[in-house]
Amino acid sequence: MKSLLKHPLRVTGRLLWLGVELALGGCRYILTCAFRPTNTNVRAVWLQRMCRRTLRVLGIALDADGVIPERGLLVSNHLSYVDIMVIGACAPVVFVAKREVRNWPVFGWFARLAGTVFVDRESRARVGQTTREIEAALDRGALVVLFPEGTSSDGKTVLPFKSSLLKPAAHLTQPLATALIQYHLPDGDVGEEVCYWKDMTLVPHLINLLSKRGLRASIRFTPDPRRQFRPQTDRPAAAF
Repeated sequence: MKSLLKHPLRVTGRLLWLGVELALGGCRYILTCAFRPTNTNVRAVWLQRMCRRTLRVLGIALDADGVIPERGLLVSNHLSYVDIMVIGACAPVVFVAKREVRNWPVFGWFARLAGTVFVDRESRARVGQTTREIEAALDRGALVVLFPEGTSSDGKTVLPFKSSLLKPAAHLTQPLATALIQYHLPDGDVGEEVCYWKDMTLVPHLINLLSKRGLRASIRFTPDPRRQFRPQTDRPAAAF
């Protein structure tokens, strides 16, 4: 909590601001989404607005390059929970996330409200259900975001892909695009203060992040040259 002691006004002010935005976001959800729980697009638009406002609270400037896809599958590297807000601010999306995110303080609640598809990689019995949920979102014309590394890292290397997470794309003809996220922090260490990995704990990490100034996020979108997955493409090939 050194950052709280070093910048008490900045951290406290942003925490209060974040609390207000989350409360307002909950109210907007009730007004626009609560009575249309199966409307993926409405919830995705709600999430996009939340992500944009949260980035402002965190003081994160966003630079986006390339053509932002409107539908299909978007495959991205994964560095931090901040990635969610960076991608979510660019377009209405449906995220695929690991099961543990469901139980995160505040963020887990909003992830459930946004219609996130949660993956339980330890349960083979759930793989089929998860695949059907992703396929259903793709069929509705959603842009589904997948982090094939399966977890976040410090960004120094790309972790091996979990090819099973790409199963829906291997059996459907869907547009495919990739995203590359990078962070720039003038007064700190991106790997230790922005990236969320190893045995880091959410609350201390977030409080430290709230103390930072000048943080920039850049994201580059690149469509797959083939534009679409070919039916019957196997999962390892898609992962490669």
